[in-house]
Amino acid sequence: MKVCLGLLCILIIMTACTSPKQEDQLVNFINPKIGTDAHGHTFPGATRPFGMVQLSPDTGTEGWDWCSGYHYSDSSIIGFSHTHLSGTGRPELLDILLMPTTGGIQFDAGSKENPDAGYRSRFSHETETAQAGYYAVVLDDYAINAELTTSRRAGFHRYTAHNAENIDLVIDLAHSQKTDSISHCYLKIVNDTLVVGSHKSRGWGVGDELYWVEHEVFFAARLSQPIKESVLWADGKIYSDADEIQSTHVKVALTIPVKTNKQLLVKVGLSAVDVNGALKNVDAEIPKWDFDAVRADAEGEWRNMLDKVQVTSNDRALKETFYTAMYHACIAPFTYMDVDRRYCGFDKKIHTADGFTNLTGLSLWDTFRAANPLYTILAPQLVTDLVNSALAQYDEYGLLPVWPLCNSETNCKIGYHAVPVIVDAYFKGFRGFNVDKAYQAMKTSAMQDDFGIKFLKEYGYIPADLENKSVSKTLEYAFDDWCLAQMAHALGKQEDYVYFKQRSQAFRNVFEPNSGFMRGRRADGFFVEPFDPTFASYGPSDFIEGNAWQYMWFVPHDVAGLIELLGGDEAFVDKLDQLFGTETSSSEGKPIDITGLIGEYAHGNEPSHHTAYLYTFAGQPWKSQQRLNEIMTTLYTNQPDGLCGNEDMGQMSAWYIFSAIGFYPVNPADGRYVFGTPQFERVEIAMPSGKVFTVKTTGLAEKNIYIQSVKLNGQEYDKGYIEHKAMLDGGTLEFVMGSDPGKRFMID
Repeated sequence: MKVCLGLLCILIIMTACTSPKQEDQLVNFINPKIGTDAHGHTFPGATRPFGMVQLSPDTGTEGWDWCSGYHYSDSSIIGFSHTHLSGTGRPELLDILLMPTTGGIQFDAGSKENPDAGYRSRFSHETETAQAGYYAVVLDDYAINAELTTSRRAGFHRYTAHNAENIDLVIDLAHSQKTDSISHCYLKIVNDTLVVGSHKSRGWGVGDELYWVEHEVFFAARLSQPIKESVLWADGKIYSDADEIQSTHVKVALTIPVKTNKQLLVKVGLSAVDVNGALKNVDAEIPKWDFDAVRADAEGEWRNMLDKVQVTSNDRALKETFYTAMYHACIAPFTYMDVDRRYCGFDKKIHTADGFTNLTGLSLWDTFRAANPLYTILAPQLVTDLVNSALAQYDEYGLLPVWPLCNSETNCKIGYHAVPVIVDAYFKGFRGFNVDKAYQAMKTSAMQDDFGIKFLKEYGYIPADLENKSVSKTLEYAFDDWCLAQMAHALGKQEDYVYFKQRSQAFRNVFEPNSGFMRGRRADGFFVEPFDPTFASYGPSDFIEGNAWQYMWFVPHDVAGLIELLGGDEAFVDKLDQLFGTETSSSEGKPIDITGLIGEYAHGNEPSHHTAYLYTFAGQPWKSQQRLNEIMTTLYTNQPDGLCGNEDMGQMSAWYIFSAIGFYPVNPADGRYVFGTPQFERVEIAMPSGKVFTVKTTGLAEKNIYIQSVKLNGQEYDKGYIEHKAMLDGGTLEFVMGSDPGKRFMID
């Protein structure tokens, strides 16, 4: 079926005018479509800040650029599922899909190539609206206007069918990423307005038990109109006279009359515990049938989050890029417990979160670099909740998180980066967790024998002939160990301090002075030959998602030591110049995550994120400012392809937020933010202390990218960084910009 032109126009106007806004509201600058094209892997649907539910359209379930289930290049929609990952490099979730149709029951989804073969529908971006906490689209094949919003733990659908007597609603529990293996589905029609069930699957790293994600989602769907007819489907067979079924793959089609009011509303609660938890969640959070009220409340939560950072600029595109970055940075981690505080733990048992909100979706290899430090400013309660969630995982699993998703530890990527997150929180004054337990948990993770740590303890580095990704692991463990050493020193654990401080120097043991690179080193002490600094591979390699050019700079805890190894300031700057200025090597055979390339610098992948700031440590901050301006103005835009790589659960956006304000946590656990080049005339930040810290910039212009002078609270300021504790006190940091390279800074 196709929508007539007149109806289409009406629906476009209806979608655009559902909720009038004032132009000065910051939520107007959120554009959830940013990152849905190219390799951003974001989704455009509705969610709350750190909410359990991400209700969004799915257009595809196969291929790397469909990790979120949606890609801007597609022209048809499968349906609307309730859980999504934002910007990851691996696919997962897409749980509990609903699809409203007309014209008769269908159970096959169809395909991109042939939408007519199933319930999939064509759509146009012209009739698609994505806003803070709200998504709407016209399903062209059914003349249905679909609108979505959410509470924290429930999704709310509003379907308007203008020229049909019935809506045939498909609830598809067999829907998932193609890489997932569904192990069990259950569905029951409790009465004519309530359907419940569950979906259990295994995915993420199927085939390697170490990386499995196995999770179960329970749901309860309340309908505003009674079911007239229902047909169940299980593993290819149709059951017309059943109201309950369980099997591997389950779907149901519900025929619901909408002749009178033309609308069907559906409230869907989720739970990882049981159906009763899903019912409690939806009834507690969406007790009424007022879609617009829930939408307004969702928008209000986003408004409160965005209001913490007020920027001044006449450039709308710049503000959209900035505030959408804030939006993306606050989607994950997400809530993983019911309103009664129950959650399913890593031991697969039911627990109660006592005094904290249990969180999951901690992409720590990405987020420890900037997103987690950002939360210490924007979302202080989240910081405490995150640490307590990590300690709960320690109780249930025996180790701190690496990359936990739902109630599974994926062990994705490397490092024990819960350590810098906890240490940063501790030194910034957070005390809403058991400090002694946190220290013991950090030490346990650092002293295990798995993931090459046994070799680190034995050799002082990780030998390339004994462990894959040996150099990357050595470098990242060294930073984590520096963090642990600082915590040990603060707690008076002197023996531990000496030990972990020594381990934090492991980077020196993989530096090869003749080539000037960090290189793979065998157990016999010899460096691996042959050596190509541009080599990167998904298979055996000394690096993970990067090469020697990109990883050699990861010594954020001892930049002075790295400068020394490279022969001093001038040699260090020359090496950085080579990084950015060398011809980009071929991408053939390399991980597809290595994107956003400037020379061999790869902004689309996290190990590079601090690198442009390092010129400042060698006395040439103007070179940092030039490169940072280039990155911000060429690799971030307000368009669907406005991210140069995976958003990675907030990290790509957090980098931009800090950098656009004018500074960045090069060492994400030392409480310092190193100066870059600000993009706004004025930024007012509401600090957790209750005071406002203002960044004021004068002389800002397209060519004026260099800092000429700095003042803090009216006094000349020579340091190249601002401390978190100074920001907590409130005050004003003033930058004066110009077109010529400006002043040097002190980095002690």
